[in-house]
This record gives sequence, C-alpha cells and structure tokens, in this order.
Amino acid sequence: MLSERQGKWLLSLYPTLLFSRIRITRVGPGFRSCTVRIARSLITRNLNGTTFGGTIFSAADPFYAVMYWQIFARRGIRVQTWLKSARIEYLKPAATALTLEFALTDEDIARAVRQLEREGRFIRSHSVEAVDRRGDPCAVIETEVYLRLPRADQREGSTF
Repeated sequence: MLSERQGKWLLSLYPTLLFSRIRITRVGPGFRSCTVRIARSLITRNLNGTTFGGTIFSAADPFYAVMYWQIFARRGIRVQTWLKSARIEYLKPAATALTLEFALTDEDIARAVRQLEREGRFIRSHSVEAVDRRGDPCAVIETEVYLRLPRADQREGSTF
C-alpha cells in the first residue's frame, strides 16, 4: 500500500512515464482520483510538431488499474489489476501540454466489490479525455480494467 504522495512520486519516476514526459501532478485522497500531465518537449513531438500519439496512449495506460489496486489495498484486500484493453480516438492534434483526469466513484468501487465477491474477477471500462491548455479534448481513451483475486484467495474463499 502506498500513500498518495508516494504513489505520485513513484509513478512519476517510473522510467516509461518519466522518459515520455508524463507526470502525475495530483493523486486524490484514497487514490480515487489522479491528474496526469504530458509535457510538450522535443521528446514527445512527432514529425508534425504535435504530441506523439503513443505518448498520449501511454499516459492513459496504468492509472485506473493502479487506482483500483490501491483502493483495495487500503481495505486489506489483495487484488491483481491489469489494463485488459484500450482504444484511443484522436480528435485533434495536441499542440500544447495535455492533462488527463482520472476518477473513480463510490458506485465504481461498490460494483467492483460485488463482482469480486461473486466471481473473483471484475472487468470495467472507463473513459478519459486528454485535454489541451484551452480545455479542448485532443483524444478520448477508453480503457478496460481487469481485476481479480489472487488464485490462492479464490481457492480459500473470499477475502471480503
């Protein structure tokens, strides 16, 4: 289990995110929200001078899975989390830094609890926008998160 501050810094320093100039600027209380920023730089520019699409895609990859993982860790429940699939729609070229806002509601968490209790796994899609400095969306990313109880926990019964 990580504190919000530890999570913010560990994720920001994770090499894949660090070298892509993806920075976590805020982790909300209990990991229920997260703000991510993609800086504009020589490293993140494509041939047209706008932000490389792969960088935008990378900025959406781990956050919902990490948020669920930490929320359940705070409840003393071990879960394994992955990004199962993702789809991105580029709406316009990203000519400025981008911001992505991730958030989980009480209902998202309650739904996960119910399904983990019943089936030992949970799959849920979440959408996030990458917005430029003017607040215009440049891309919409649909991520599908997969959670499951570790195999040993499933055999021994629920940890709830």
